[in-house]
Amino acid sequence: MIFPFLPDRSQPAPIYRQLYQRFRDSIADGRLRPGDRVPAVRSLAAELNLARGTVEAAYQLLIGEGYLITRGAAGTVVSTQLPPVSSSILRGPVISTVYQATHSGTLPLALQMGLPALDAFPRKLWTRLAGRQLRQDGVEGLVYPDARGHAPLRAAISTYLGISRGITCHPEQVFVCAGYRACLDLIHHTLMQRGDTCWLEEPGYFMARNALLEAGAQLVPVPVDEQGLDVAQGIARAPDARFAVVTPTHQSPLGISLSLPRRLALLDWANRRGSWIIEDDYDSEYRYLGKPLPALKSLDQQGRVLYTGTFSKVLFPGLRLAYLVVPAEQVDAFARLADRLHNYCPYVLQATVAAFLNEGHFARHLNKMRNLYARRRQWLVDALRQQFGARLLITPQAGGMHLVVGLRQGDDIEFAQRAQAVGIVVEPLSRWYLEAKPRHGLILGFTNIASPEQASAMALRLDKII
Repeated sequence: MIFPFLPDRSQPAPIYRQLYQRFRDSIADGRLRPGDRVPAVRSLAAELNLARGTVEAAYQLLIGEGYLITRGAAGTVVSTQLPPVSSSILRGPVISTVYQATHSGTLPLALQMGLPALDAFPRKLWTRLAGRQLRQDGVEGLVYPDARGHAPLRAAISTYLGISRGITCHPEQVFVCAGYRACLDLIHHTLMQRGDTCWLEEPGYFMARNALLEAGAQLVPVPVDEQGLDVAQGIARAPDARFAVVTPTHQSPLGISLSLPRRLALLDWANRRGSWIIEDDYDSEYRYLGKPLPALKSLDQQGRVLYTGTFSKVLFPGLRLAYLVVPAEQVDAFARLADRLHNYCPYVLQATVAAFLNEGHFARHLNKMRNLYARRRQWLVDALRQQFGARLLITPQAGGMHLVVGLRQGDDIEFAQRAQAVGIVVEPLSRWYLEAKPRHGLILGFTNIASPEQASAMALRLDKII
């Protein structure tokens, strides 16, 4: 039903007149627009539990006054030529909001970070694989999906991680979640208690920070230097912390890799304290100098690392598919909570990603994107250096999907606001700090720069702003 209708038998007006008036009101306030098709008499009568004659009488009155017109087999529609109608509905105020959503569903803007190259995604191949899944689905595609994730996808992820990330795990240890935030929510509900102390990189990923704060965690910012998270500082500040959230392959946002001595020190601390390490391996596939580094999880011998990865950065963000690998001893606990949280992801998307992995398309896509991103990053670096010279501090890291450029003077938040006003989205680095005196810089996404000319144009527009 397009609008709610509950007959009021206490009114003197008959039911068909009440239904007639409800149609008129809905047409007047825009809920029914010219050309909209209205339900057939039989189906509307069944939906409202009314006699067909009652609905028929209301329709005939509306047709007679010109509000509805019949089109034979095409059904009955709202007339495209209506006289002004005064509605009996008291209209409320127009609702507006100034809240700026993190993800609003709009197309990406220039230099926006956190997005893969949408122009290079193999959409035809993806559509073919998705269509095949829809055609082949039986009853299993219609029931509630497994809260842990589609079994073939979990098996494919397990195989992929063993080959590319050095992680030995069984499919039962893999949980498919609706994005990285859902992975954190599952960890929070399974293992975390309100008030638990948690190390967080400084600067660190603001989405993780917000999720942990909402979970009631007590955050302890731990500084990051040229070797990554300073584990000694973390131990000095909060030796009994129950969690540490880290991005060891490409630190978010600085892009630094956690050194091997620090990795071993972090694992040693977690083993001795019985603490948990949440490893966010968000874009480890994209490394442009040498081969991708092994995951911290690959060094975990005592089951203290909770490993998260995502398909949003390597395929497309509209998937909202991430995965969490938990120690074998924790599988049952996580399974219970996943079921309680209704941690369901669309079956068709999961099945399509499984086919994408199993048929070798994923590996080919990653190789293609590594080469493409290396070129696009260099285009932006060259354009910035040519336009700004020494006014910006540009130090590209070995991998990642964004550049961090340091400002020698000025306020990065003000620059970011001015850039957004002219259609350029850059992240101010200072917002990624929780407590320490922040560095001022800009975080620039390069993945959707399509040519050297576009990179030069972006650098020129930034120069006019800065």
